[in-house]
Amino acid sequence: MTSPRRTFAIISHPDAGKTTLTEKLLYVGGAIHLAGEVKARGANRRARSDWMKIEQQRGISVTSSVMTFERDGITFNLLDTPGHEDFSEDTYRTLTAVDSAVMVIDAAKGIEPQTRKLFEVCRLRSVPIITFVNKVDREGRPPFELLDEIADVLALDVSPMNWPIGMGGEFEGVMDLATRRISRPEGDSRTFQGTVDEAPLSDRFAEEVELAEAGYAPFDGDAYRHGDLTPVYFGSALKDFGPAELISALAAHAPPPRPQPAEPAPVSPDDGEVTGFVFKVQANMDPQHRDRIAFMRLCSGTFKRGMKLTPTGHGKPIAVHSPILFFAQDREIADEAFPGDIIGIPNHGTLRVGDTLSERADVRFTGLPNFAPEILRRVALKDPTKTKQLRKALDDMAEEGVTQVFYPEIGSNWIIGVVGQLQLDVLISRLETEYKVAAALEPAPFDTARWVSAANPADLKAFTDLNRAAMAKDRDGNPVFLAKSAWEVGYVADRYPAVTFAATRER
Repeated sequence: MTSPRRTFAIISHPDAGKTTLTEKLLYVGGAIHLAGEVKARGANRRARSDWMKIEQQRGISVTSSVMTFERDGITFNLLDTPGHEDFSEDTYRTLTAVDSAVMVIDAAKGIEPQTRKLFEVCRLRSVPIITFVNKVDREGRPPFELLDEIADVLALDVSPMNWPIGMGGEFEGVMDLATRRISRPEGDSRTFQGTVDEAPLSDRFAEEVELAEAGYAPFDGDAYRHGDLTPVYFGSALKDFGPAELISALAAHAPPPRPQPAEPAPVSPDDGEVTGFVFKVQANMDPQHRDRIAFMRLCSGTFKRGMKLTPTGHGKPIAVHSPILFFAQDREIADEAFPGDIIGIPNHGTLRVGDTLSERADVRFTGLPNFAPEILRRVALKDPTKTKQLRKALDDMAEEGVTQVFYPEIGSNWIIGVVGQLQLDVLISRLETEYKVAAALEPAPFDTARWVSAANPADLKAFTDLNRAAMAKDRDGNPVFLAKSAWEVGYVADRYPAVTFAATRER
C-alpha cells in the first residue's frame, strides 16, 4: 500500500515567488483559512515561515521551516528552504530530508543561478522535480523559450501539464491540457475565482497548444520519479492560478517516503524499527523559553511518543516525551509519526545535525556533510565579561549549522567560518537579539579551511607540528588547516601527498 505521506521542499531563486506560493499551498491545503493569514503583523507582510527577525527585516527566508497539513487523506510535509544564495548549506541539508521538490521559476527571468544550484543538489540525490513557472499574469518570456531553457540548462525532459493563454496584458487564463478546460481571471485584480470553461481558443493560441503537445514529451510518472522528466505547470501564485493543481500533482505523482542512504545498508520506510536523522537544529524558536529543537526526518517504523531512541552522537538512549509537529512557528505534540514525517525533538545540546536516532545503535544515515567555509572571521567581544555567553551562543549556532567555530592552536581568538556573507549578518543579529551579546567581526588572517587526515598518524602529526600557526580544532576536536587562499591549499596539498585535505566532512 502506498504511504499517504508527501514530504517535499520548494526551491527557487530569491524573488521568484516561493513565499507567496507556500502561503497559497497552505491555504488550498486547509492549513490556513484566509489568504494573507500567514503574513506577519505590520508592514513587513512576511509569510509565516519567515519568522526570524532578520528575515522580516530583509524580506528573505533565512532558516528552513516545516509546515504540515492534510488534504484528501494525504499528509503533506512542506519544508520551506532558504532561497538566498548564501544559504546553500542549510538548504542542502533540508533537501536531504525530502522525497520530492517544487521548483519555482519567474516567467520573466527563467533559470537563475540559485535555481540551478539547488536543482543540482536535488539531482545528486535523485529528488524528482515539479516545475512551477510563476507570474504568467505579468509580462514574461515566451512559454516555448522557458520550456526549452529548462530542458537545455537542466538536461531534463519537460512535459507541460497546462498552458498559459497569453501572458501579461494579454493573459486570458490557463488551459489544462488533459481536460482542455480553461481557468479564467476575474474581477479588477484578475485573480482565479473558480470560473472554468471550455470556450474555443483563437487560432493563435490553438496553434500554440498544438505545438506544445507535439513538441514535448508526454507525462511519464516513472521518468518523473527517476528524476529524468519534470512536469511543468504555468500559473500565478499571487492570483491563485496553479496552487490547487500543484497539490493535486504532488498527491497523484510525487513519491511517498523513499529508502534513505545509510550504513551498513539503505533503510527502507517499510522496516519495522524506528530510525531517523537530524537535518536541522534550531535554537530560540520561542525566545521566551530559550528552547532548542532538533528536526528529525523519520525514515522507518512507527514512532510513538515517549519511546527511547539512541543517537549516534553519544550512544546513550534518550526518551522522546514531547515530540512536536510544526506549522512554522506554531507547534503541537505528536503522539505518533510515520516515515516521511518531520518531528521536532526538544533537547539541550544532546542532538546535532547529522545525528542518526534509532531503536538499534548499528545504523548511521549518510550524506549530511559539513562544508568547508568560504569566509573566515575573528569574533571581537565588546564586553569581555560576556565571554561565557559568547561561547554558548557560538556553540549553539555551530550546532545549528549557521556557522562553524574553529579554535586555533596558537592564539586565543576564536575563528568563525561561514559558507556565505549573509550568515555573518545573521550571526551578529542573533548574538544581539537572542543572547544579548554585542560583538563585532574582524578580518581573519585566513581565507578558507580544510579538514586534514592521514592514513598514517605519524604523517598527520608531522604535518601539524610543522604548521601549528595555521592549525585549529573544530567543535569535535578534528584537526583543521586554515589557509590564506585556495591556491595555498593546493600548494600545501602537493607538498604533503600523504595528508588528505577535505572540503566536506561527514559527522
